[in-house]
Amino acid sequence: MNKRSKTSTRRPVSPTLLSTRPNSLARKTVRINKHMADIGLSSRREADELIASGKVLVNGKKALTGMQIDPASDKVKLLGNRPQSYVYYAYNKPQGIVTTGAQGDEEDILNATQFRVPVFPVGRLDKDSRGLILMTNDRRITHRLLDPKFEHEKEYRVTLAKGITQQFIDKLEHGMIVDKVRTKSTQITREGNKTFRIILKEGRNRQIRKMVEAAGDQVMDLMRLRIEHIKLDNLGEGTYRNLSSEEQKNLLKKLSLK
Repeated sequence: MNKRSKTSTRRPVSPTLLSTRPNSLARKTVRINKHMADIGLSSRREADELIASGKVLVNGKKALTGMQIDPASDKVKLLGNRPQSYVYYAYNKPQGIVTTGAQGDEEDILNATQFRVPVFPVGRLDKDSRGLILMTNDRRITHRLLDPKFEHEKEYRVTLAKGITQQFIDKLEHGMIVDKVRTKSTQITREGNKTFRIILKEGRNRQIRKMVEAAGDQVMDLMRLRIEHIKLDNLGEGTYRNLSSEEQKNLLKKLSLK
């Protein structure tokens, strides 16, 4: 009787199965416009425009709108020189002016103030709020400055209808549920019986007003004083100034841009 051979052949593993296994070698892909915003080439909207005009290459081939890429291995290149020099303004938005999208008899920033070159606001303040907004023509900074994951500081002065209690401060500082999501912890500095400063590292829609209402009070006045190292200081209401060379340098450094 012949003995069965101890040598056995293994079934080859399908490459498809290998690629779908949940291990550390699996490709992690993202949409190309998000990747371009993440690395500072453009905003997502500008990325789509550049891709549609054929000015973006992936591994030497023209990119397609909405395509997925692997940031670890795919090489993204932007063709041509950027058509503009960038400007950065600090602007003091008055109360009663909407940031963008004026309706009816409303007035927005670009209608209320004439800027030397075409710019847009980075982020927004609601109509009833006032204070610092950055105005620029550099769409690269929008995602990196506003996305909560980067945790850039924004400081506000808030005046209440009733008054400040320690319980009120504790609620805001330690985080609370607003729109079914817990807010991040904040830093509160009391300035009087009804006035305090608050530092946020996120910027959800009407967040401070909603937090105050959830804590049992009402905002009477809200002013943004600072965005990271850029301060409002004594800038006149409805006016703007160029960022200093040092402010601009530090802003781009914090956003990992050049």
